[in-house]
Amino acid sequence: MKYLSHYIQAKQTQAFNEAGAFFAFSNKQFDEAKKEGVKYASLGMGLICPVDNVKQLMTRLDSIAQEGIAEDIEENGKKAIIRRELFNHECFYTNDICDCIEKLEG
Repeated sequence: MKYLSHYIQAKQTQAFNEAGAFFAFSNKQFDEAKKEGVKYASLGMGLICPVDNVKQLMTRLDSIAQEGIAEDIEENGKKAIIRRELFNHECFYTNDICDCIEKLEG
């Protein structure tokens, strides 16, 4: 069974490339990837994007996530997704489903 990431990863990469966005976790990585004359914004978790493309990228990423969720539900069904996430978060070992519920609600 696929995970949500399988449905969205390629589309996210394409959106990053189209927006000129990249990931940098150090000044060296930022300096290697930046283009002269472009102002950048940090969007968190290492994601860097040209200021002029931030809104477009965020809108596209939201759309990709919603499309991926819809594809996941269509292909696997809600019950199978819930079961997959319960196993993924090791709920059957810990007898605690809180992390899983938070992920599915998000």
